[in-house]
Amino acid sequence: MSIFHLFKNTFAEEAERAASTPGARVVDVRTPEEYAAGHLPNAENIPLDALAGAKFSAGETLFVYCHSGARSARAAAFFKGKGIDAVNMGGIAGYRGKLE
Repeated sequence: MSIFHLFKNTFAEEAERAASTPGARVVDVRTPEEYAAGHLPNAENIPLDALAGAKFSAGETLFVYCHSGARSARAAAFFKGKGIDAVNMGGIAGYRGKLE
């Protein structure tokens, strides 16, 4: 385990934080097929390649995730570049919590 793990929340901690943040939107940037295989409750599926056409507002808080964390990092950077508060939750790959 890396020492950097001590400074980053786990995916489960970020999922809890998203669920307890009033008005937050959880965005799954994986493909529709990956999303259908299991996603966080109340997560919206907006694949990474469709973000430019999606509607988001300044003032919203977005929690973004994917499979491993690479796509969600790109998505969070995209949103931040548009002035939207975005949290990169990382990847859902090792998550053992509730999925739909």
